[in-house]
Amino acid sequence: MKAYSLGLYEKAMPSDLSWEEKLLAAKDAGFDYVELSIDATEDKIERIYMPKAERLEMIRTMYETELPIRTMCVSALTKYALGSEDAALCARGMEILEKSVELAEDLGIRVVMIPGYDVYYEPSTLETKHRFLENLKKGVQIAEKAGVILGLETMENDFMNTVEKAMKYVVLCGSNYLKVYPDIGNLTNAAVRYQSDVLEDLELGRSNITSLHLKETKPDVYREVPYGTGHVNFEAAIAKTWEMGVRRYVTEFWYKGNEAWKDDLTKAYQMMSEILDRQ
Repeated sequence: MKAYSLGLYEKAMPSDLSWEEKLLAAKDAGFDYVELSIDATEDKIERIYMPKAERLEMIRTMYETELPIRTMCVSALTKYALGSEDAALCARGMEILEKSVELAEDLGIRVVMIPGYDVYYEPSTLETKHRFLENLKKGVQIAEKAGVILGLETMENDFMNTVEKAMKYVVLCGSNYLKVYPDIGNLTNAAVRYQSDVLEDLELGRSNITSLHLKETKPDVYREVPYGTGHVNFEAAIAKTWEMGVRRYVTEFWYKGNEAWKDDLTKAYQMMSEILDRQ
């Protein structure tokens, strides 16, 4: 049996596939689980209001395909930011977070990843930072009750682009149900920007890292960089996090209309599993 689990970000596959088709495609490529997306589009947000019968059907599909959904990415909290000055946006964000945790509890999802933004589409201020922390603490209480872990993703802006910055909020919340879910691509860009050591930054999250997003980046380019064309040292990052006890990893990349998208899944799995198999 493998000593690790390697997951696949849902958006690496065409959005019009059924859940059965997505899970089977991930399984055929070799992956161990899928990371579900709750992004800012209304059709994805609608998932958090899924009827019980539909939730049961998803569980049945996981069992029938023998491939589970085990993490969730709630990027909708970029638009509906927890620190927003707009009370309506902030309230929607809290509802999305609460309902996402409830969905995770029902589906057996272990980790709900939330983006490390106090705000995104408005200026970050002391007020937005305080509001983010206040609402994050509320979200943590929801997660504690459900037994679901929240993972703060390291993003691309100054608010939370390092593990060190994410750990500030882990300490301030003081809960076993709030951890860090770093994005190694974003961390690598931050290390270049600050002339710092990305492996030292990862060390600051020891015992508090749930999983690692394996995403390729280039300086100041954070999305849609094909594996092997950027500057992320996946070998070093995986070796470091493995030594720290991390055993769950997710390949994060996007389907952009490529007809050979299944080949992209297989190549991503092979690239990362070869590194993980050497640990």
